[in-house]
Amino acid sequence: MSDLLYSEEEEALRAAVRDLLTDHCDAAGVIARTESDVPHDLSLWKALADGMGLAGLLVPEDRGGQGATHREAAVVLEELGRAVAPVPYLTSAVVATEALLACRDGADLLAELASGRGIGALAVGLHTAPGATFATVRTAGGALHGELSGIADAAVADVLLVPADDGGLYAVRADAVTVVPQVSLDLTRPVARVALDGAPGRRLGDAETAVRRALRAGAGLLASEQLGLADWSLTETVRHLKDRTQFNRPVGGFQALKHRLAQLWLEVAGLRAAARNAADALATGEDADVAVTVAQAYAAPVAVRAAEEALQLHGGIGMTWEHPVHLHLKRAKADSIAYGTAGAHREALAQLVDLTAP
Repeated sequence: MSDLLYSEEEEALRAAVRDLLTDHCDAAGVIARTESDVPHDLSLWKALADGMGLAGLLVPEDRGGQGATHREAAVVLEELGRAVAPVPYLTSAVVATEALLACRDGADLLAELASGRGIGALAVGLHTAPGATFATVRTAGGALHGELSGIADAAVADVLLVPADDGGLYAVRADAVTVVPQVSLDLTRPVARVALDGAPGRRLGDAETAVRRALRAGAGLLASEQLGLADWSLTETVRHLKDRTQFNRPVGGFQALKHRLAQLWLEVAGLRAAARNAADALATGEDADVAVTVAQAYAAPVAVRAAEEALQLHGGIGMTWEHPVHLHLKRAKADSIAYGTAGAHREALAQLVDLTAP
């Protein structure tokens, strides 16, 4: 039986990350960034990756990383989700890093990503589920040709990991490709189209194995980000309803609202168990496929509902651009189709446990 409780070390890590985000990632700053040409906060990323060494959590120490596990990375993602931090942690420190860990070659790139010196992005659409087919580019004469869309955080990547039609995964430097921004609901994790016109690539290993491993870790740890989003939504709504008064009493005292909050609390508690279980299973390798699909089948509806409830129960102020609830709702909606929809994960789960549809 896995231990789903947080260890002392994990709680200390949470406190350190939350302190940093409190000081350097306030909601007004994030909203201002979404209105600019540079939505990513690279100084915050440097503090997380370089200053705290968090980019290398999943990389063994002998390969230039911290030698931690998915459990610690999950705690970091919970806090980044709470703050809707515009940093490429999930895409570089989890997904691209996991892809490199599955490759025979690329030790130098792994060390580069682990140290925070470079940012990596797996050139597979953000919507792709772990077992789904994915688009590839053509190889011809040692160069890569083609276009891939929906690539998260491609705008800040130094290196792209590109799957090709010969079955290989290739490392391509960002200055060898054209990155065209696409319209994204979630402005804090922008997606882009990546065009390769004879770009030189270095073959790292087998694309199928690397992509499957990377997307499974991405889907499993995304649940922890969704937990952070949902937990913030619940906590801030409870706080608001305690402070807000109507007819000379706190709004939170009305029974109908108490029931809505109690229901939400139960759902968030369930999401915490599912997300922790997925992180633990990825760390130990036990039943990871099942744990990840269970977490993702449950996470999206809860995170979206929590953010919707926060928006409604904050009343008029919740509808304003200045209040951060819209950041959480947009991230929750975008996350609900990232690395596979809840429906896709339910179908995958049915196959994994041999429960075929009637």
